[in-house]
Amino acid sequence: MIDYFRRHLGAKLLLSYVAIIGVGVAVLIIASQFILPTSFNRHMSGMMGITNSGMGMGNQGFGNSGPMSQLYIDYRASFNEALTYAALAAMLAAVALSLLFTRSVIAPVRAMSFAAQRIADGRYDERVNVKGADELAQLASRFNQMAEKLNQIESMRRRLIGDVSHELRTPLTAIKGSMEGLMDGVLPANNETYQQIHAEADRLNRLVDDLQELSRVEARAYQLDIRSVDVSTLVHTVTKRLAPHAESKRILLDLELAPDLPHVLADEDRAVQVLTNLTGNALQYTPEGGRITISAKRIDHEVQIAVQDTGIGIPPEHLSNIFDRFYRVDKSRSRQSGGGSGIGLTIARALVEAHGGRIWVESKGDGLGSIFTFTLPIAK
Repeated sequence: MIDYFRRHLGAKLLLSYVAIIGVGVAVLIIASQFILPTSFNRHMSGMMGITNSGMGMGNQGFGNSGPMSQLYIDYRASFNEALTYAALAAMLAAVALSLLFTRSVIAPVRAMSFAAQRIADGRYDERVNVKGADELAQLASRFNQMAEKLNQIESMRRRLIGDVSHELRTPLTAIKGSMEGLMDGVLPANNETYQQIHAEADRLNRLVDDLQELSRVEARAYQLDIRSVDVSTLVHTVTKRLAPHAESKRILLDLELAPDLPHVLADEDRAVQVLTNLTGNALQYTPEGGRITISAKRIDHEVQIAVQDTGIGIPPEHLSNIFDRFYRVDKSRSRQSGGGSGIGLTIARALVEAHGGRIWVESKGDGLGSIFTFTLPIAK
């Protein structure tokens, strides 16, 4: 019996209700027995104009024999009988209501328990019904939010495994095909063939490096050397680094830096990495003869740095997913043009958020260019 109460919340609640009712009834009975003699004596004396001493009760009240004493005995018996029936009726009504209230509390808890078990078994689409606005309803709502997050994480995990497998398979298939062509004599053993194999191996190596970097960034397995950094220095470092690539595609790199830009609080190397990823992404998707503008301005307590291009643009339906792992607006065009791994923007977002900033993208549509913007806090 004790183990049953320990294992069941409903039994504990019912037992607590019964205990409270029992204590209340006991206090009522004990208090009435102590108060009854004095109360009866006072009321009878007031009605009949007889004092305690005149009634011959002395300190014992109604302990002596006599008509009044018999009246008190009969009154007390009737009072105790009425009190007993009233207490039993109150106990029955209280127990019934306690059972009802206990079920109303236990039902949602039991539903969440079953749902949690089903989620533990891998059914991440399981939800519980939310009724009312009390604490149990709020708990059920939080439970559903947790289940939704777990469902999203599981979906991302499955998609990540599929994406990684696909991205690794592409260069491996090219390398394997080239090697089989060499062994069968279909491909000539010349410098061009070896360069193709080397390019695919280098692409595979970059993908592995990007995956390792993404893992470290998302797990915060790195230290940020936060200090005051000059924004113009960041921008000029990136433009110098990417200038040869821009010149090879005849793309104009333009700067629009607001005067008297304040310093920002950032890890200089990581901030350069973010801006390099965004600018390199713009160079990749901007055709020859295009234009890329890097701008920076102060907005309230932060500095906004934007990279605007005249490239292929992003359709509106893709904007919300552009920072997801391995996401490409046009996968075929990206691979044909020698695109990256598809996680550079994901790394950029994680780094910006680690600095306490924000990052977003804007585009008017396909072929109308895009603007990637991120913020960094101002150094005080």
